[in-house]
Amino acid sequence: MKFMCERSVLLKEIAIAQEIIASKNAISILSNIFIEADNDTLSIKATDLKVSFETKVPVSVIEAGTATVFGDKFLGILNSVPDGELEFEEADGKIVIKPASKKAKFQLKSIASDKFPDFPAPNTDNLFEIPIKDFRDMIRQTIFSVSNDETRYFMTGVLLEKKEDLIVMVATDGRRLALIKKPGAPGVPDFPSIIIPPKILQVLMKRSGDEGLVAISITEKMLFISFGSYNLSSLLIEGQFPNYERVIPETQTSSFIVNREEVLDALKRVSLMVEQKSHRIYCGLSPNTLSIYTEESEIGTASEEIPCQYEGEEVAIALNYRYIEEPFKVMEDENVSIHFTDTNKAITIKSDPEKDFFHIVMPMQP
Repeated sequence: MKFMCERSVLLKEIAIAQEIIASKNAISILSNIFIEADNDTLSIKATDLKVSFETKVPVSVIEAGTATVFGDKFLGILNSVPDGELEFEEADGKIVIKPASKKAKFQLKSIASDKFPDFPAPNTDNLFEIPIKDFRDMIRQTIFSVSNDETRYFMTGVLLEKKEDLIVMVATDGRRLALIKKPGAPGVPDFPSIIIPPKILQVLMKRSGDEGLVAISITEKMLFISFGSYNLSSLLIEGQFPNYERVIPETQTSSFIVNREEVLDALKRVSLMVEQKSHRIYCGLSPNTLSIYTEESEIGTASEEIPCQYEGEEVAIALNYRYIEEPFKVMEDENVSIHFTDTNKAITIKSDPEKDFFHIVMPMQP
């Protein structure tokens, strides 16, 4: 196998492929990236046996063939050489990489490509498409709320389900919840509720734009996603996702409206003095004023007042500042409304005017 390729074209795809790989062991086939050169196209594959990634890039093929290359070192080589054309040649189980602009040569040992695992095939019978912009919005509004507690594995992914004419995505770690609903495109079939590992969704966020459609296929244990030149698949997380509807407040008696950027700026400053284990800040409300402050500690304290639209009684709510900061960062509206009943019950964060998503956060003990 031999081909020529622009370094910049190859680099971004190999970087994504390397993120998929779980093994860093040079003698493991799972640490290798599969490549196939044919018809002036290079197919690139990577997998950790749970998540699989495949894409194609244009190259000048001199001799067709297949090979596997140790992903970690391949990416390191691509990062080390300047932009320009690269020559890639495989023969006798060895791979030689030469940048055209430098008198440099890299040689890597290869593992036989027939040892690379086969990829599962999607079920085309239940394939459906939705606007990729909608799917990106759904991921962006939820993915940061997944749990990292492996003992509660069913909460370490994002729930996707169809409810009547809506496609719903939900994530929770037990202390907060993020939910977004999008109208289902015509022809989207009913599908069972699934729990998606974040890894495949993170790849989609990095490599997709806002134009076009994403094709989705769901089987009993697998999710398949295709967009542009990319094909992704992932094992689903097994288990019962929590009944999230039980924690959504039916009514909340009080609310206030704040400028989103002003809150983010205040959190950035006040959080400098937060106790790093608890991340606790206080939101003190009085008519037309929101005070964000920390509790007294050995290193000191911080506070900041910003204007808000509020006419109720004076209250103070203890919150993990990251649980406020993260949803505020992914929201785009100028103003945000926060709804609550009392200082010990969940608060709800919404855009103002209200959109198709919301975030629920449980207060901390004062």
